[in-house]
Amino acid sequence: MAVIVALGAFLMTLAGGWTAQRVTDRRHLVLGLAGGLMLGVVGLDLLPEAMHAAGEELFGVPLALLLFVGGFLTAHCVERVLAVRQASHGGSNGNGHPEHGERVPQVGLTAAAAMVGHSLADGVALGAAFQVGGGMGVAVALAVITHDFADGFNTYTLTRLYGNERRKALLMLFADAVAPVVGAASTLLFTLPEEPLGAYLGFFGGVLLYLAAAEILPEAHHKHPALSTLMCTVGGVAGIWLVVGLAE
Repeated sequence: MAVIVALGAFLMTLAGGWTAQRVTDRRHLVLGLAGGLMLGVVGLDLLPEAMHAAGEELFGVPLALLLFVGGFLTAHCVERVLAVRQASHGGSNGNGHPEHGERVPQVGLTAAAAMVGHSLADGVALGAAFQVGGGMGVAVALAVITHDFADGFNTYTLTRLYGNERRKALLMLFADAVAPVVGAASTLLFTLPEEPLGAYLGFFGGVLLYLAAAEILPEAHHKHPALSTLMCTVGGVAGIWLVVGLAE
């Protein structure tokens, strides 16, 4: 049953990526929506789940929050290192720094790979929920299937935002769609302990927040600081809130 439901997540992920492709003439609206979806996923889905699963504290701070901050800093450091490396190979403005607005393609691929890892964890969580009981499985299935639309949308958008070819974006989208199926199927062989899964979600939440706050939303409002862009961002957050509420 978990694998069958994961096939639904597969289709929803592809639908999200297809939607992101079709509205490229409204790029600022796509980015505004993607930023809102990512913010909603982090604050309303990933962090609460991470806090619940990895609730132990280290020096008075929940482990999930420490890893959340660590994920944010890691994303920042990786982007800076890749940007400096690109500048040293000629992609600079003459002062050793990347030209304004220039994107590092590897950052987009790394972010998309993190989305694939998140979808894999979704599939594992789905399979584990069905092992607990049918009611729990249905609740998790609703959450996974509905927010995998946002995952597909964000995976394609992130890959293309950093200047990667459409072919690579489609490849990452397909990997993201397959990931929950693989994750659900893996639970037929073993069950991932709750604590490592919670730790991963905390770290991944920090990475997503950095990309949304430092990259996607500023880019969305750079050339089109319109009210419609802001409303897309708010709508993205509200959409994830609705999904989380329906899944409870």
